Amino acid sequence: MNNKGKPSQATGKRGPGGQASGGKRNSRYRTASGGAGSATAAAAVNAPVNKNEEYTIDIVGLTHDGEGVGRANNFTLFVHGALPGEQVLVKVLKVKKQYGYAKLMKLLQTSPDRVNAPCTIYKQCGGCQLQHMSYEAQLRWKRQHVVDNLTRIGKLNVDGDIIVHPTIGMDEPWRYRNKAQVPIGMALADIEDGAAGGLIGGFYAQGSHRIIDMDACLIQHERNDEVVRQIKRIGTDLGITAYDEESGRGLLRHVVVRTGFVTGELMVVLVTNGSHIPNKSEWIAGIRAAMPDVNSIVQNVNTRDTNVIFGDETRTLWGSDVIYDELDGIRFAISARSFYQVNPSQTVALYRKAVDYAGLTGAETVIDAYCGIGTISLFLARKAGRVYGVEVVPEAIEDAKRNAELNGIANAEFEAGLSEVVIPRWREEGIAADVIVVDPPRKGCDAALLDTIIRMKPERVVYVSCNPSTLARDLRVLEDGGYRTVEVTPVDMFPHTVHVECVVGLVRKGK
Repeated sequence: MNNKGKPSQATGKRGPGGQASGGKRNSRYRTASGGAGSATAAAAVNAPVNKNEEYTIDIVGLTHDGEGVGRANNFTLFVHGALPGEQVLVKVLKVKKQYGYAKLMKLLQTSPDRVNAPCTIYKQCGGCQLQHMSYEAQLRWKRQHVVDNLTRIGKLNVDGDIIVHPTIGMDEPWRYRNKAQVPIGMALADIEDGAAGGLIGGFYAQGSHRIIDMDACLIQHERNDEVVRQIKRIGTDLGITAYDEESGRGLLRHVVVRTGFVTGELMVVLVTNGSHIPNKSEWIAGIRAAMPDVNSIVQNVNTRDTNVIFGDETRTLWGSDVIYDELDGIRFAISARSFYQVNPSQTVALYRKAVDYAGLTGAETVIDAYCGIGTISLFLARKAGRVYGVEVVPEAIEDAKRNAELNGIANAEFEAGLSEVVIPRWREEGIAADVIVVDPPRKGCDAALLDTIIRMKPERVVYVSCNPSTLARDLRVLEDGGYRTVEVTPVDMFPHTVHVECVVGLVRKGK
């Protein structure tokens, strides 16, 4: 999952979708009436429900955003916070042509899967979506979410020809993130006079860019929380301003913290709107005094009007330009902008399964498309004859080469470029892959890469995915191109969120 652009906890756009089906016919009982204006709006889109009216509905599924799905007057409503199997009283907030959004007003029948979310700001924060669902139910839903996409989009015969295993979960699904990326804003000390009250930082409220200030996040490593608290305090004491999206003014945009779970090493990245940092020496000294175990303090400059966290310029303010961590005994150097999986223990489970599906005996040639800093490549290299990794980001390829050297792995080679360009050239140079591993961003594989795989005809393809819908789309292409999907294993990399990773094993038909 290299340069995947996964929705981080610092993004907040939400949209409709999902795979609700089945369930009882929903109640048409209306418990309140809306005004003439809302009725006119509903009529304009021919909807049988009205904005601001209340309805009793049965929840029959979840969308890919984790919203409950129900129907009022045979019209689909998405309800944040509702779970399948529940009957709820809702108030319609927005009506579109084919669906609407409603607010959960009252639970009339409660799902046995409902639990009390332990996070005190869970209802406001957009970082997690499923804390109100038991962890066992989350794992079941994530498997079903994968099955539904493979069936609906990929037209695949799940549980007939294809085995979809239970989701691999965590024994302790809290405090698992080794990376925090926190947007920074300004507090108002006095609402009436608008006086600035210092730096705040947290995650965006659902569907907005309004920052919810927080001191602790239950899915972050405790050290990440402590670093963010200290950065806010030190920055406030030094009069550091926060970037304002509307005006384009202010300095500090984000604080990014990376923690090595195995090594204990710690990196702080200050993402700034401009290269000049007022009181830079004092700020660095304050960070080192408050957190003496910090190994690296880095500045990233981002002056663009964008939601993208990082800019192109990165400079080390103090200490090393990388920190180190280990996955299954393999050591990795991690720079400020390196892609490195945020859940180390589940990453090992994910990559071990990928190696398993590759079916390596020690003689195979493997190509790792989207190789990033070489994480999967180096796992594969321990059991393959030779591994070739390709990645479009040149800095990632340099990291991959350094990581191979760091671990004394000599049977892995890396090249920067587009997979669909580099891999055909490798083929012309006589490199015939027995196995191709793909680990694309959320948008899935480039069509040209899928065509390249089909033309190269490796015996096996291993697809690592962070998006079940694009996975299903790409598997359909590979199936039509001569491959057979054999096994799928969902892995819960992000407990209490709607995201799910998958590892898929495919073989060439007739083999």
